[in-house]
Amino acid sequence: MQKSEFTQEEEQMIQREFEALLDDYAHTPHRQKVELITHAFNFAHKAHYGVRRLSGEPYIMHPIAVARICVREIGLGSTSICSALLHDVVEDTDYTVEDIAGLFGDKIAQIVGGLTKISGGVFGDQASEQAENFRKLLLTISDDIRVVLIKIADRLHNMRTLGAQPKDKQYKIAGETQYIYAPLAHRLGLFPIKTELEDLSFKYEHPDTWQEIHDKLEAVKTSQMANYEQFAEPIRERLTSMGYKFELKARIKSVYSIWKKMVRQQCAFEDVYDLLAVRIIFTPNESMSEKDQCWMIYSAITEIYRPHPERIRDWISTPKSNGYEALHVTVMAANGQWVEVQIRTDRMHEIAERGYAAHWKYKTGESDDSELDKWLREIKDILAHPEKDAMEFLGTFKLNLFAQEVFVFTPKGEIKTMPLGSTALDFAFMLHSELGEHCIGAKVNHTLVPLSYQLKGGDQIEVLTSNSQHPQREWLEMVTTAKAKNGLNLYFRREERRYIRHGERLLTDAINMDSDLSGKRDLVLARLLSYYKLSTPNELYLQIGQGVLRLDNLHEIVLPKRGWRSYIPFIGKKEPSAISLQPSEKKEIVKPKKGPHAIVLTDENLGKDYLLSQCCHPIPGDEVLGYLDEEGKMHIHKIDCPEANLLKTSYGKRIYSATWNTHRVQSFVETIEFKGIDKFGVFIQVLQAITTEFHINMRSVNVTSEDGIFKGTMEIYVYDRTELEELLKAIKKIDDIKDVRRVDSN
Repeated sequence: MQKSEFTQEEEQMIQREFEALLDDYAHTPHRQKVELITHAFNFAHKAHYGVRRLSGEPYIMHPIAVARICVREIGLGSTSICSALLHDVVEDTDYTVEDIAGLFGDKIAQIVGGLTKISGGVFGDQASEQAENFRKLLLTISDDIRVVLIKIADRLHNMRTLGAQPKDKQYKIAGETQYIYAPLAHRLGLFPIKTELEDLSFKYEHPDTWQEIHDKLEAVKTSQMANYEQFAEPIRERLTSMGYKFELKARIKSVYSIWKKMVRQQCAFEDVYDLLAVRIIFTPNESMSEKDQCWMIYSAITEIYRPHPERIRDWISTPKSNGYEALHVTVMAANGQWVEVQIRTDRMHEIAERGYAAHWKYKTGESDDSELDKWLREIKDILAHPEKDAMEFLGTFKLNLFAQEVFVFTPKGEIKTMPLGSTALDFAFMLHSELGEHCIGAKVNHTLVPLSYQLKGGDQIEVLTSNSQHPQREWLEMVTTAKAKNGLNLYFRREERRYIRHGERLLTDAINMDSDLSGKRDLVLARLLSYYKLSTPNELYLQIGQGVLRLDNLHEIVLPKRGWRSYIPFIGKKEPSAISLQPSEKKEIVKPKKGPHAIVLTDENLGKDYLLSQCCHPIPGDEVLGYLDEEGKMHIHKIDCPEANLLKTSYGKRIYSATWNTHRVQSFVETIEFKGIDKFGVFIQVLQAITTEFHINMRSVNVTSEDGIFKGTMEIYVYDRTELEELLKAIKKIDDIKDVRRVDSN
């Protein structure tokens, strides 16, 4: 960070921004504690005085911005505002958490302490500092959820100002945001923040694609809003005649959600038809239930427009696990386009926009136990038994940030929410870890199914158990939820400790029963570890306890009979005097000699200094980054490769920005897929385009035909992305070819 005196204009800017914060706060229903907030601002301003961000603006502008997000976009009160203003004081200055407690009280100090970044951590040198910081941040959930909410606000402002960071930092922060913070915001019900975090992450990871879609979206916004006005007018008249106080809002899809749909459906921007959604937010009459009134408005809308029979979503009878409630219906507009209409009350809208903070506001008592409360309890359970490895912990936690869910029923008719893709075994662990450990199968809708059966919405499930059943290692491949994986890992660790104790007892008994070995425990251990090539006594005990190693020949291993060779020093094998139980020394990481965290990929260094990753098969022209492994090898990944996303999150300091400077010397294998109408000669035209027009060699071809449609996949050799894209365009121009695309490994 830079440091220099602030100008008069900068001081005025700081004061204006603080006054805007107080104005935001004045428009909330919170009890006004302006004096406390002003005290926190003055303290933070003094502590950060003269310090600047990379962009050059005064650092204090960041805490003020975070505080404004807390009050304006999440709906938090004075305690959170003060904590946001002070959140970097302990990390960046000489003040301590104790100083904060003395000036502002224990609660604010506790939140500031939770928000303070911590270097290093219990996972050791190889772990990601961010993963460890994140684990410690989540530990504060049990004390105060506001720590996590403020952290999300902090990340949102950092993403809004990410342009000032160097490219490698942008990759790191954007990848981490996409991997953890956006799903976490979604899980806490902060939908607008989640959408913006995803969009900003996409903007910095794929700037060209983001800009292209953004420009196209801007070009059609005027026509979309004209469609909205035409569509909304009859609805406005009908709701007015029904006597409701309401608000109609148009919602345009974000760039990221449009891109996701384009990728998922393999279509162009022009083929994404549901860019527009309409939101109805109404104040319900006290004489009827909210649910009944939502359905009344639904009936009114479907009298005006024809509904799509398969696109009705009732999130009122069964709210989403992040607390979201609404009634969704997709109807056909007068211009022939499908439009989604979302029906919400004021209360539902506040929960949808502000998530957990609003959800807590509307709780009525201890019995009001939402899916969100249950999820928070699950998180506390995961944190009580964390994975030893930071990346494993992140993966386990990520499993609990599911965005889609299915609703299933117990035999007694209770509704349970499960992540999409959950199995019968996941369901058993969700009910109780004992049921999970002894589960032998399940009955779904009165039909017997295996442990691996994938749950479907509306299934009624009865878990079947047996006391003789115990978890197997392959069960880890059958489960998808964090609770089930955590439960299984706990069981295996418990069993491992039991085997170790059993193996140690067996070895002790064997030593004591052999008069030649009795009292020579250290020698026995050293000889056995050397003989079986094991590193630690616990590894040895475990294999003995599991029956993998037998002790029948213990005497011969420890005290072998010596032949005549043992008397010739240079022939006899050297006896182990001591076995090192320390982990092997780490190899020094040799960083590449190009610029700081920036590399250039050339024909000369590809495959030698820089290795193209097999998980995503990047080729020249793809947006890529470099990852430096522990052995000093640089691996090149596509920016959107799932493995790269995990590496960006967990090993940010080893991520390098990468650019291509190749000259069509090397060729790379790529797979393309095409399909079309099965007419005579169409496949010949595809082959001619590849071989005659582009002179591209093929490695393999596979073509099938069914019911007049043919599909083909082909492995071809190309020099770069440009050549590949030109080829795809040429094939797409062929009559009767309906789709052609590159098949990504990831």
